[in-house]
Amino acid sequence: MGYKIGYTSGVFDLFHIGHLNLLQRAKEQCEYLIVGVTIDDLVAYKNKKAVIPFEERIKIISAIKYVDIAVPQESIDKLEAWNKYKFNVIFVGDDWKGSESWIIYENELKKVNVDVVYFPYTKGTSSTLINNTLIYLRDGNT
Repeated sequence: MGYKIGYTSGVFDLFHIGHLNLLQRAKEQCEYLIVGVTIDDLVAYKNKKAVIPFEERIKIISAIKYVDIAVPQESIDKLEAWNKYKFNVIFVGDDWKGSESWIIYENELKKVNVDVVYFPYTKGTSSTLINNTLIYLRDGNT
């Protein structure tokens, strides 16, 4: 374990293996893992609505053995999260690597000695894909 306190965040809607992989890999690299679970009002930043309500999503994340504490993510601003939790590393899916917002976050977090670690995105599964499949099946398009 290279880091004392790690942080990651997400909506964690329709929990799947990609979510579990992220949490497991994150915990393998830090002693204490804080997981921010996006509140329902903030899910709109992804231009969608969570299928599973926040209260249930945070309960699910809290029950996972790799998670030391699950907290509400009330802002997408990672520096706000750092000011609150003082983590040494933040774990992110590599689908964000190189994006304008994460280039900015990397530079800002570097100033407070926080490493950004990108994990490979789990190919073939996502909450969006699962949700679209369920909508397709529900609407009788089998």
